[in-house]
Amino acid sequence: MEVVVEILVVNPNSTQTMTDKIVEAARAAAGPGTVIQGATAAGSPASIEGHYDEAMSLPGLLARVREAEAQGIDGIVVACFDDPGIAACRELASGPVLGICEAAVKAASMLATSFSVVTTLPRSVPVIEHLIHGYGLSHQCRRVRSAAIPVLALEEPGSNARIKVRDEILCAIREDRCEAVVLGCAGMADLTAWLSEETGIPVIDGVSVATRMIEALVGAGLKTSKINAYAFPNQK
Repeated sequence: MEVVVEILVVNPNSTQTMTDKIVEAARAAAGPGTVIQGATAAGSPASIEGHYDEAMSLPGLLARVREAEAQGIDGIVVACFDDPGIAACRELASGPVLGICEAAVKAASMLATSFSVVTTLPRSVPVIEHLIHGYGLSHQCRRVRSAAIPVLALEEPGSNARIKVRDEILCAIREDRCEAVVLGCAGMADLTAWLSEETGIPVIDGVSVATRMIEALVGAGLKTSKINAYAFPNQK
């Protein structure tokens, strides 16, 4: 099969099982001829839960992006809902770079007049609210909610994490009167179909949406602008 698009999906944390899950979700979403490569940010925290973890993940993430650029990768998905280091990644990459928060909330804005986000821990709520405001979608986001689960609980077989996420979505439908829900963690990517069936509304996973958006941008012949803000870093 002819390769049309080659996409790198980077997990900015260091948990390999999460990388495997994310890559599986991206491959399930990708069209024929698209090759998905997965990468884990070496030396990063095991999960990204707050500003400190996000900052500590950046060296490993940026190293992976540099490698991808050297390999001629067509586009990059940064698979953490905090969208860490997106602007810096765009400076390093020729092709399009998307974070899964930006991809998911923009998709939600096209599918429904309102949406809520369900994330993991309460400390992630203000981070996501800040991102949504920056993406210009605060007027459509009814609420950012926490299911009160650690990120790594999503990796534990037999945990009740998926039930807590489902129940929080049902609360969002009832209390927020939202028309769609965005999953606020890449580690929830494998729950999308089940949650949509359980709740009866569009449940949006940023990994699959970002993968498809990268395909579309590359297919349209578009690259990251290298004038001013996203120019390649100056050599120092």
